[in-house]
Parts: sequence; C-alpha cells; structure tokens
Amino acid sequence: MKYPIGIQSFDQIIEDGFVYVDKTDLVYRLVTEGKIYFLGRPRRFGKSLLVSTLKHYFLGHKELFEGLKIDSLEKGWLEYPVFHIDFN
Repeated sequence: MKYPIGIQSFDQIIEDGFVYVDKTDLVYRLVTEGKIYFLGRPRRFGKSLLVSTLKHYFLGHKELFEGLKIDSLEKGWLEYPVFHIDFN
C-alpha cells in the first residue's frame, strides 16, 4: 500500500495508485444539492485535495473517477471552465 503523504493532487493519487478513501458521493451531493459552502477545516485535513477533486470533476475527467462512487451517480459528465488559484 502506498499512502499519499503530502500529495494534494487528485489525479496524481489516482494515476499513481495511492490509497484513496472514496468520498466522491459526498462531492456529488455537494455539487448537486447545495448553493454556498464554507470549507473551514483545520490544517492538513484535505482541503486542497477536495478542491483538486472538484476541479477534475468540473473539467469532466471521467476516467479519473472510474470505479469510484460518483461514477455511478453522475450521468452527464459535462465540462465547465475552471479557474484554480494555488496559494502554495
């Protein structure tokens, strides 16, 4: 098992075969059910990974989500413009 220590990129975690705890059903609910969310979590609690996951979801990268829960939930896989600013 390879653990993604310090890796915050969803595509890198999936493509390189790191352990990934699938919470993509919650990402789907976040996108389809809500309007405004505040992502206030402590340091090192996955905020950057969540934003990276959302980025790839909105870019329509279906191949990254194969085998995950969101793959069976999402039917359209539309592509949206994404503006991502990284403050690292």
